[in-house]
Amino acid sequence: MDSAGSKKPCCERVHEFFKSAKFLIYLGHALSTWGDRMWNFAVAVFLVELYGNSLLLTAVYGLVVAGSVLLLGAIIGDWVDKNPRLKVAQTSLVVQNSAVILCGVLLMAVFQFKVQLSTMYDGWLLTTCYILVITIANIANLASTAMSITIQRDWVVVVAGDDRSKLADMNATVRIIDQLTNILAPMLVGQIMSFGSHFIGCGFISGWNLFSMCLEYFLLWKVYQKTPALAFKAGQKETDDQELKHLNVQKEIRNSESPVEGSKLMNETAEVKKNTGCCYQMAEPIRTFKDGWVAYYNQSIFFAGMSLAFLYMTVLGFDCITTGYAYTQGLNGSVLSLLMGASAISGICGTVAFTWIRKKCGLIRTGFIAGVTQLSCLMLCVASVFAPGSPFDLSVSPFEEVLKHLFGDSGSLRESPTFVPTIEPQIQANATVFEEAPQVESYMSVSLLFAGVIAARIGLWAFDLTVTQLIQENVIESERGVINGVQNSMNYLLDLLHFIMVILAPNPEAFGLLVIISVSFVAMGHMMYFRFAYKSLRSRLFLFCSPEQKPDPNIPSLSNSV
Repeated sequence: MDSAGSKKPCCERVHEFFKSAKFLIYLGHALSTWGDRMWNFAVAVFLVELYGNSLLLTAVYGLVVAGSVLLLGAIIGDWVDKNPRLKVAQTSLVVQNSAVILCGVLLMAVFQFKVQLSTMYDGWLLTTCYILVITIANIANLASTAMSITIQRDWVVVVAGDDRSKLADMNATVRIIDQLTNILAPMLVGQIMSFGSHFIGCGFISGWNLFSMCLEYFLLWKVYQKTPALAFKAGQKETDDQELKHLNVQKEIRNSESPVEGSKLMNETAEVKKNTGCCYQMAEPIRTFKDGWVAYYNQSIFFAGMSLAFLYMTVLGFDCITTGYAYTQGLNGSVLSLLMGASAISGICGTVAFTWIRKKCGLIRTGFIAGVTQLSCLMLCVASVFAPGSPFDLSVSPFEEVLKHLFGDSGSLRESPTFVPTIEPQIQANATVFEEAPQVESYMSVSLLFAGVIAARIGLWAFDLTVTQLIQENVIESERGVINGVQNSMNYLLDLLHFIMVILAPNPEAFGLLVIISVSFVAMGHMMYFRFAYKSLRSRLFLFCSPEQKPDPNIPSLSNSV
């Protein structure tokens, strides 16, 4: 009777869930991610439209964003570690949304008065607007990075508490939200810009971010109130102790009557001031950058983090590169949209499979299974290189297009012409080339390619969630921000390398070579994880075989992850 009475009615459980901190984090993340995905999609379209259908501004924006996170990732993470959680979250939220709103308003002004701006000060005013748009958009991305670190890598861990199953479920739910918004948000803003205009699209995104900022600010405060553990943070202890020491030394100097004792305390004060001087503070970002990377290297999950970063060195994803290659192989936009939908469904299956496999096999073994699954599926992509219909041709130099651009057909270095932002003739020429291109003999190659890419998403997302939770569980609280900041930097570094690889070999005949290189990097990444998993499981087995061996409490234990 007591057990039956202890069970709460279904309606009451649902009501409690909607009031819980976990649901509020989901709701806030959905709002934030929706705005991010709309903006990331729209800003690329806006920059292309602004510069006469050229990809120059988009390329510059991508380079600035990647370079900024690469250089400032550790510094952003250190700032997250050393400040109160609520302050970090609310500051990142306000800066991010305010930057997007300001950038949207600026873009509206440029779209409305572009002709007038291009004639003022010989076009320099319009160029200044371009620089401001890219700068403000980059600030928004850096604030988004800080927000992602503090919510997905820290708040989620604290809300889940010591329940690792709850942490895995929360990570999986957050990732499902990411994948759904990644498809639905661009669809919405794309329809608005298609049936309205770019001016209306900018206004809608600015209005959304204003509304979302206010609601997210309230949700963060509610989560903070419902989770008292968020008020306590280990990363602030060192800073607080240093400030307290400085105040105590000053107090002792004022109360000291002995000249010798006062001189000793003055020396201590000088030492404290030495560590807070102007030169010391100017060099602080450099020290933070170095210390962050050193701390990342010394982590027990270093090879697991590196394995995840290596997965970014690939052309086997639904980005502009693979989409462009698909167009050259005869696939139209309708087919590609269906393939993207199938990829999203595959990714969601991977997140669901992660929670189930983790309960059955443990976290580390889940990563091993996910890695084997991804590599097995990517073998279809390797097979597509040699299948009928593949344009792969080793007789064609992968650097031919680059050499032609630099030297021309004569073989001598040609002068760079003055860039003219209107390239309608180039677009018309490209359209003619595509219209006169021969029909693809067979779709076998491109079918195998996308079958492998879509199927591999199951293993990819399960592996991503595995490494994410390993970092959450095994990085100490005071270093969560800086370690995740360096992890983001590593991801962007490998992502930059994959774009450089494409720039060096841009022709379709070389895409097969890029596929083989991509699969090789994915294999190297998983080999790093297999090494990490082997050492972790072996150490766990050693602890089982040696019951008298007690683990060092100061070393993060992986036993709960097995």
